Amino acid sequence: MEQEINAYNVEVKQDLTNTDINDNLFSNIDFGPLKQYLDDDNITDISYSNNGQVWLKSLDKGVYRVDNPGIDNDLMEKIAFQCANIMGKVFNMASPFLDSESAELRMNFVHDSIARNGIAAVFRKTPAKIRLKKDKLIKEKYITNGIHDFLIKCVRGHCNIIVAGETGSGKTELVKYLASHTAENEKMITIEDTLELHLDRIFPHRDIVAMKTNNVASYSDVLVTCMRQNPKWILLSEVRSAEAVTAVRNSISSGHNILSTIHADKAQSIPHRMYSLLESNIDVEQFMTTIYRYVQLGLYVRARYDKERGFMRELAEVTEFYVDENNKPKYNVIYHKNVDGTETTNDPSKYLIEYLANQGVDLNDDSLVQEIDYDALDDLAKADKQLEIEKQEKKKEQAYYENFGEEPAEEEEVKAPKAEPQIDLTLLNKPKEDVKPATQVAPKPPVAPKPTPTVAPVATPVAPAPVENKVAATPAPQETVDNMYNYDYSQTSGENTQVTSNPLDIEKTQYLDPVNLNAESNGTV
Repeated sequence: MEQEINAYNVEVKQDLTNTDINDNLFSNIDFGPLKQYLDDDNITDISYSNNGQVWLKSLDKGVYRVDNPGIDNDLMEKIAFQCANIMGKVFNMASPFLDSESAELRMNFVHDSIARNGIAAVFRKTPAKIRLKKDKLIKEKYITNGIHDFLIKCVRGHCNIIVAGETGSGKTELVKYLASHTAENEKMITIEDTLELHLDRIFPHRDIVAMKTNNVASYSDVLVTCMRQNPKWILLSEVRSAEAVTAVRNSISSGHNILSTIHADKAQSIPHRMYSLLESNIDVEQFMTTIYRYVQLGLYVRARYDKERGFMRELAEVTEFYVDENNKPKYNVIYHKNVDGTETTNDPSKYLIEYLANQGVDLNDDSLVQEIDYDALDDLAKADKQLEIEKQEKKKEQAYYENFGEEPAEEEEVKAPKAEPQIDLTLLNKPKEDVKPATQVAPKPPVAPKPTPTVAPVATPVAPAPVENKVAATPAPQETVDNMYNYDYSQTSGENTQVTSNPLDIEKTQYLDPVNLNAESNGTV
């Protein structure tokens, strides 16, 4: 028995030694001018194609091209041959594809017999570090402070979480960040087909087992062994096959907690995306009910270009899945962020609150949605309306100033215009024989819109004083003046002719000359 144990320990040590040797060999590869980009922590991906084109993908700039004459087809072939020698493989027309993987670097090469415009290569950096930090996330508007704290509480409350997003959106980095907030005494097992998480290297003091699938050990085989290891958390690097979907369903239904990623265009479509990966004709309603019951949260992250901030990554959606009292699958969008930056939040359902309460996490004091003060909103609306009225009045005053060249005066300062000198026209409307001494009662003046002072009737038929001394305080209405002069002068002077167009119905015969009041009018004014 002891001999078997010793033999097993020797094999384990031999495997570890081989792994270390491979890592050392990969670290000794001569990358030439490409090494400066591999050493830059801000760069995540490097792509080479088309006989010398180099494209980089960074955390702050996104995808962009660089010109480096030292990086050409010969360098790419040299690197590919070194990787093939380390792995004991060949890279030629007979074996035109090569996948190589070191501790923190994944490489893929396509021979120029397949890539007709020159050898193609991709380098994907997978560093053993947590790139995301809370202060940096808040500062770069990756996430709000409230949603961040809510997600950390959900992790500590053992919620099953699946992160969705496109390639290069940062799904794996977010999973690593969430996994870093699990309790240190909780065992964790990672299952990957390509090593990207590196949690065992990031937290070497914790109980973490890193498992890798291959042609010998499938997802199902590894998952069976994984459950026998009795972990609290199971981390799947990505759900991309039917085996992975089955592994997720079996692990969550057996009471283990999972963190994983999947390719989807929004958090709401995660269950449907998982169903589409299944190859069997399982009942869709039954499958959906299982996913909605055991997966508490779905997250959606995206990478995009912003006019002001350039390339950016952000958490765009947090969706809760649950099954109601009628056993119907439902979802609740707790957080949603539009491309323009507007955010919408909703409180979690009672099902999630009860689930976290059973795990010892209280959410009752952490409402994500503040109560609306409708009285305050009414006061604000009234203030806005009053402000709008004042703005309109200001516009009117400005328009008056632009038209008349001066600012409008206040109402109390407006004075009546000074009256121009004008003769008493009531005397002109009277025939000569009707002018009587002052002892007689003077005839009533014509009705006007506003009373105008008149000159007292003279005692004799003699004309009144000069025009400039007999003036009215205010001008007579224009309509009255026009009607008074509306006379048919073709008639013979002295005949009483009534003008029907005069609204005042005044009889007109002879008129006094406005220039010489002592002379009679000759029929012309």
